[in-house]
Amino acid sequence: MLNSLDLDVGHNEVVSLLGPSGAGKTTLLYAVAGFLAPSAGEIQIGGRVVATARGAEPPERRGIGMVFQHYALWPHMTVLETVAYPARRAKVDRAEARASAMDLLERFDIAHLAGRRPAELSGGEQQRVGLARALSGAPSLHLFDEPTAHLDSALRAVFREEMASRRRDSGVATLLATHDAVEALAVSTGVALLRDGAIAQLGSPQDVYERPLDLWAARLTGPASIIPAHAEVAGTDMLTLTISGVSLVAAGGAVPEGRAMPAQSARVLLRPDWATLDGPLRGVVRVVRYEGPHTDYTLETSAGAVIVREPRAPRYEPGAPVAWSVHRAWVLGRDPA
Repeated sequence: MLNSLDLDVGHNEVVSLLGPSGAGKTTLLYAVAGFLAPSAGEIQIGGRVVATARGAEPPERRGIGMVFQHYALWPHMTVLETVAYPARRAKVDRAEARASAMDLLERFDIAHLAGRRPAELSGGEQQRVGLARALSGAPSLHLFDEPTAHLDSALRAVFREEMASRRRDSGVATLLATHDAVEALAVSTGVALLRDGAIAQLGSPQDVYERPLDLWAARLTGPASIIPAHAEVAGTDMLTLTISGVSLVAAGGAVPEGRAMPAQSARVLLRPDWATLDGPLRGVVRVVRYEGPHTDYTLETSAGAVIVREPRAPRYEPGAPVAWSVHRAWVLGRDPA
């Protein structure tokens, strides 16, 4: 169920719906697509009202390209016919539509499956066909429901590049539902955090990552260390922090209604790349995670567990004493009741 939700997705924008299962992401996509009717309010696409509580246009008249979680491929069509269909429906010449479809199939590494039908494909292959079909033709709106859930990292990159290319060339608006914060931050011009069918926070990827409204939003959008500290806003985009009796100055700020005053305790958010392994604070390495481009250390400190990221191979082992500091922080607001 959606609750008093108001969202605009403009020309040339990609808005990601980020939230846990049951937050309302798929429900919203299905309402926009025309598979669910709103009980109140209205839905507009391209400035045209397509649905109200009194009636709605069918999905085929809305000019959308959609990827479903369960693919929804036509069982009687081959892969090539499926991907070429949106362009053919838009009155594109048959040869041109098939050539464009083959290009997409090659991009997703499934050109060799062009003559097969859905029953002859694996789940991952079906998902790639669904993505190619949605990107085919010239829809006025793209709707993606967990579009890369079963793709490897290379194919995820292909999808992101293809989506960026089509947005650049045609300016098509895109609404993408995902529970993957990395994907939402990477592909979007805007991110809507959904909680219980309502938008809890809406902003740019940088806004929701660096300036979450509360603890729930902070943990939803990426790795988060939450520590107690005395915090004071010290000018524009600066904080004075006292952590475990040590005072320092860091970039950052605070949720306006949750702003801490001098000598007041606050919950402070630290992202892994906002802390460094040098400085006046002390800790002990408990966990080391080498992830290729970087290494994450989980430190045990007097303020609690803190994750620190370094763009290099591991240089400490578990149990090693280390010094650490903070160069950026964010004071969280109160959690909603």
